[in-house]
Amino acid sequence: MLIDCDTCRAPEGACRDCVMTVLLERPPAPVELDESEATALGALAEAGLVPPLRLVRGVMSGSSRIGRDIA
Repeated sequence: MLIDCDTCRAPEGACRDCVMTVLLERPPAPVELDESEATALGALAEAGLVPPLRLVRGVMSGSSRIGRDIA
């Protein structure tokens, strides 16, 4: 899973409650998580220890972008 804050389409303010911001402030470059790391972050979020990933990735549809939540 590639997490790129520069391309995230989450509503303004969602960064404050995103696990990437909590753990890494705002990463200066994209972060790649393997499946086990993503699963571990999901488990921590479910337990209430960290906020969930709030990433909203845009998908290309013709010439327009459509937001899609992948958290």
